[in-house]
Amino acid sequence: MQYAVKQCLIGLSAVALSIAPIVAAPPHLSPPAYAGMLSQDPIKNANALLRYALPIDSKNPIRRVQKDLEHISEALRIPGSKSLGPVAKSIRSSSSILDKDKSKIFSAFAPGSEADGEAAFNKLKAGLVEFQAIVDAKDKEAVPVKQQELLSYVGQIEQAMVKGFPFQVPSQYSNLPQLLGRANLEMKVKFAEPREDNTTGGLMKITVDGYNAPLSAGDFVDLAKRGFYNGMEIQRADGFVVQTGRPEGEIEGFVESNGEVRRIPFEVMVEGDKVPVYEETLEDNGRFNEQPVLPFNAFGTMALARAEFEANSASSQFFFLLKESELTPTGSNLLDGRYAVFGYVTEGQDLLKDLQVGDKIEYVKVTGGLDNLKAPASS
Repeated sequence: MQYAVKQCLIGLSAVALSIAPIVAAPPHLSPPAYAGMLSQDPIKNANALLRYALPIDSKNPIRRVQKDLEHISEALRIPGSKSLGPVAKSIRSSSSILDKDKSKIFSAFAPGSEADGEAAFNKLKAGLVEFQAIVDAKDKEAVPVKQQELLSYVGQIEQAMVKGFPFQVPSQYSNLPQLLGRANLEMKVKFAEPREDNTTGGLMKITVDGYNAPLSAGDFVDLAKRGFYNGMEIQRADGFVVQTGRPEGEIEGFVESNGEVRRIPFEVMVEGDKVPVYEETLEDNGRFNEQPVLPFNAFGTMALARAEFEANSASSQFFFLLKESELTPTGSNLLDGRYAVFGYVTEGQDLLKDLQVGDKIEYVKVTGGLDNLKAPASS
């Protein structure tokens, strides 16, 4: 166990997620200072993490349906298992909940979102019937495809339950762009040289979450809208992270019209809190054992880079994590609460493995949710 913890410490010291010049993370971290103590196996699927991060009543019956359908992934991973019995059990349980608790689900829809919620509910009901037919036909290959389709309907139902933005962003940050909801983006990348399989790049889809990181997500969406990242090179790719966002020259971040570099305060929403923690990491805040709503669990987790010892020094530089939930044997995440997560790559994550320094971002384009972007008060 001590060896495993030591290896995690070595890995953390090599991360260096700071803005240029790149420096190592603090070497003095000890096991009790790890953030994000987990009582169960971490959720590593980006879309699942985004569903759980929605600001809705966690006791609503739709959450039980979500858990039932997500449990199918675990059942399919059991080595040598050919039985679809656990899948059928999840289908029966989900169908029963939808029948018994339909009124509770419908009553939770936000005003103006009832039609969208009901449409997704009906698709989910019909899809469960189709799912059972797949199980009856013993078509194991079709199971994960149908599972993800149904979970997308669950996500739509849960999105329809969100009743506006859940808190007031502190007024001292009114000079910064804010994302008061979620946004979807596309990032197209081009390799400097074709890879061995002759691929030259590709497209990634991204969801950023302003419900839990309005300043960090707002910064990224605002810069994408401006075309700031278009044509920018990948500036770091070391097998642990892919990092970019530093302009050419000595400037460390995006320069506002007044000539000053934009600075984004550290921001993290902790499970159970109503507003994010600002300007202090969870370690500095004495809350290192608490779990962020947006954890570093998924391959392709996105967060703002910053100076090593300056929590509020983030600007335009960001990174993708290329590891799934770097955990110690006690279940603690090494990065949670130290860097501001604002979103996840939801499609095309495999491209991250191929990105190298010098490859280019052709463009980052906002494809949905731009109306959730609130411009700075000074604008």
